[in-house]
Amino acid sequence: MTDLSVFGHDPWWLVVVKAIVIFAFLMGTTVVMIYVERKVLGWMQHRVGPNRVGPRGMLQTVADGVKLALKEGIIPAAVDKPVYLLAPGISIAAAILAFAVIPFGPVVSIFGTRTPLQLTDLPVAVLYVLAVTSVGVYGIVLAGWSSGSTYPLLGGLRSSAQVISYEIAMGLTFASVFVLSSTMSTSGIVTAQDRLWYVFVLLPSFLIYLTSMVGETNRAPFDLPEAEGELVGGFHTEYSSLRFAMFMAAEYINMITVSALATTLFFGGWHAPWPLNMWDGANSGWWPLVWFVAKVWAFLFVFIWLRATLPRLRYDQFMNLGWKVLIPTSLVWIMVVATIRAVTDGPRSAPAVTALVVCGIVVSAVLLVATGRVLRGAPAEPPPRAEVPFDPLAGGYPVPPLPARTTVSTSQEGSDA
Repeated sequence: MTDLSVFGHDPWWLVVVKAIVIFAFLMGTTVVMIYVERKVLGWMQHRVGPNRVGPRGMLQTVADGVKLALKEGIIPAAVDKPVYLLAPGISIAAAILAFAVIPFGPVVSIFGTRTPLQLTDLPVAVLYVLAVTSVGVYGIVLAGWSSGSTYPLLGGLRSSAQVISYEIAMGLTFASVFVLSSTMSTSGIVTAQDRLWYVFVLLPSFLIYLTSMVGETNRAPFDLPEAEGELVGGFHTEYSSLRFAMFMAAEYINMITVSALATTLFFGGWHAPWPLNMWDGANSGWWPLVWFVAKVWAFLFVFIWLRATLPRLRYDQFMNLGWKVLIPTSLVWIMVVATIRAVTDGPRSAPAVTALVVCGIVVSAVLLVATGRVLRGAPAEPPPRAEVPFDPLAGGYPVPPLPARTTVSTSQEGSDA
């Protein structure tokens, strides 16, 4: 059992301080992330990026925030107003709440009080994160439904399909971590990785989680709920001013949350990387906070990298990847991990680690090959249809004929009769 006795004893003022610091960290990282994303995308695409507002364009994100705050908030007449106004709050609140159980570091002293660098922890903390992030998607679905417009509705429907397809795969990756660490507590999972990070022994789970977390955050190449090329803006087409800014902030905070969760589950959490872990003080005091933030930013860079290099998937590729590749592979890998865990002396024994690494490489290779086949697959051709004469007056609604189509002549109508 994981020792959770260090939690729940903080004075009220320390709980408030932790909550404020976490909120400030998320908001500050979001502001910096937007600027860094623009500059890195410009560098990757041989552009300059923001360079006008402030030194080297550093105040561009602040200027955009002020602009959104001062813009008029337009509410279309056809919206379901209570749900329309509630949806942005659901998205951003769920994104922030998920960070409550993420460990930033070990036990430290804050104003003379010994406390862990974590707001709280639960015996089922990872399931709490999965549940809260699932609720956050309801904000997108409700925004699309309540807007009273076609394109937002299509974006909301795509978002619901995305939740079903990719959160199942994400939840299955958690199961292999639970089996190996024998706990669902985030602090316990980090403690179990003090010698060997799970990215090495659970490589297929990490690859599936990496794919699922991109789909979870609606980022390219999985940004089908937004898809400005085909859905104008998707679920937030009818939103403006601060309500649109809340959706944008929720997207970036979700990116930070899933990156922190990937760090916690697979990259040792706040533990120092090799060779820094050879230093005796690397995993004590406030240094672990530096390693944790650096790992989170490494994952945030991956989000930018994907956006700069990959085109948006077709919808059939998107669904096939989730249902035909990620979910079946996750189920097979869980059985492999459970079997190795049962027949060996323990998850840290040499035979167990060797078997997990070898099997992980094999399963990862199969996963990559299957993913490549799905993404290279050509779209299904529709069955050929017989050419039918076009009648613009059919059904009583005059419709102008499209190019290369002609109306049915009177002689043809008489012969058909």
